[in-house]
Amino acid sequence: MAMRRARGESKPAPKGRTKSATKRTGAPASSSKGRKRPFDIDVVMRRVRDAVSDLPDAAMFALRDLGYGSVFEQLVACIISIRTTDEVSLPTALALLERAPTPKDVAALEISEIDAAIRSSTFHGAKAAQIHAIARRAVKEFGGELPVDQEVLLSFAGVGPKCANLALGVARDVPRISVDVHVWRVVNRWGYVAARTPEATMEALERVLPKRYWIEINRRLVPFGKHVCTGVRPKCSVCPVLEYCRQVGVTEHR
Repeated sequence: MAMRRARGESKPAPKGRTKSATKRTGAPASSSKGRKRPFDIDVVMRRVRDAVSDLPDAAMFALRDLGYGSVFEQLVACIISIRTTDEVSLPTALALLERAPTPKDVAALEISEIDAAIRSSTFHGAKAAQIHAIARRAVKEFGGELPVDQEVLLSFAGVGPKCANLALGVARDVPRISVDVHVWRVVNRWGYVAARTPEATMEALERVLPKRYWIEINRRLVPFGKHVCTGVRPKCSVCPVLEYCRQVGVTEHR
């Protein structure tokens, strides 16, 4: 006759399964969205910084470290990077800027020559015309050097807050937040902010993110978003900030 279980004793696990079984997504059961610590941006940024230390740097910062750190060079590089991966945009920007690093140099080129140099980037024809127009205005109106002025940068056709802020932040350490697709995805997935667009995310971050991280957040979250907190099936099982992340919108992960 089978023995009755003592009061309070748990049921045995069904055959073929154990209490340590993983979720169907492949992430450990311990990654439950219900077990989270209060969000601490200082701890999160420190852990993200460590996690990406061996990964390729974000393209704009890598370009600056190669010696192309003027506001003009950074703005041109950001324009080239639009809808183009870092792996393509960095060597493409170098192909142009090694030949023509200043507004005067670029203004002296034909648009077709600029186009040929940046042909690997998306929408290269439109970007070539845009870069040429910026170079000519820089020479004519600003003495051949773009000023450290957000309003001036935003006055150029096709230049939005992302590129203006990134150019000022990377080139001159002006505290500006630049939100690309990686920053947008990651901070909203964390639950740190809740915003539908990159522009709204930038405004939300300006309200809550300490200024000491305004430039760094782009530098760190670009490689983090590319290699860990990916758009499809993020690598939650190896994420160093999982205990702080609300995993907003995550339905499947690794």
